[in-house]
Amino acid sequence: MIHTVTLNPALDKTAQAPNFKLDAVTRITELRQDPGGKGINVSKVIRQLGGTSTAWAVLGGNTGRYIRETLAEQGIECRAFEVEGETRTNLKVIDPEGGTHTDINEPGPQVSDDMLDAMLARLVAELDAGDIVVLAGSVARGASDDTYFGWVEACRGAGAKVFLDADGEKLVAGIRACPFLIKPNEIELGSILGRTLDTDEKVANAARELVSRGLDNVVVSMGGAGALFVSADHVVKGGSVRVPVGSTVGAGDSVVAALAYAEQQGLPLEDKVRLSMATGAANVMQSGTQAAPRELVDSLVDKVSVTWL
Repeated sequence: MIHTVTLNPALDKTAQAPNFKLDAVTRITELRQDPGGKGINVSKVIRQLGGTSTAWAVLGGNTGRYIRETLAEQGIECRAFEVEGETRTNLKVIDPEGGTHTDINEPGPQVSDDMLDAMLARLVAELDAGDIVVLAGSVARGASDDTYFGWVEACRGAGAKVFLDADGEKLVAGIRACPFLIKPNEIELGSILGRTLDTDEKVANAARELVSRGLDNVVVSMGGAGALFVSADHVVKGGSVRVPVGSTVGAGDSVVAALAYAEQQGLPLEDKVRLSMATGAANVMQSGTQAAPRELVDSLVDKVSVTWL
């Protein structure tokens, strides 16, 4: 079973605003809204790939209720933990004329460590050995900096494989508990280690350094340059697929989703690389944070180059 955890979810509103300018009246020509937050995005993509997952999320107010109901309509089970206040709304402004993407994100409601501890205890009680837990995104206001350390440690202790997709101090704290997989980009990885990573060799060496500390897998996304998949046994580069861009929001989440799905299915490494890169490309083609259909993903799989380094 795959469980996704979103401690600071959002309602993502994606607005098309041609010729968007600061200090001016902007006319929106198209608007869509999707339940969002990195873990929820992962669950949506897993659903489209043909898998199932349970989405654990901290939700509040009418916005939280809307997210829960929408996920149910999409066939995704949601374990909601109620919080006072309103789940945040994030606005993504896309200017198709200027080719810009602007994110305006709200902070979200306040939580307590006691509430998160209760949520974690309930999750751990439901885990079976071999389950996959995806911890993704920011944590809500009020949570400790070492929140992901505790969650990774507890889920690992229950026999689960933990995928961690976070950034900054939250990622650094989580790494100390040795998750099964992390997915930073090359800038985030360089920041963790205090150096610039501007070649594949430097990225690979940095990823190997984290593997030597006890991580099983480090997947480093590099935008248009593809991604490196690093473990103690291999370094593999997956090439990016050139596609028309609808929205880049959630592209990294879709890669994590494909990796979790592929791990659950027991796919060989090369198939994991191809599926994850194709899923990322297919989701870039979508509007907002809607998940791309499996048929589109499959049409891109053979276009992914795989190089063993």
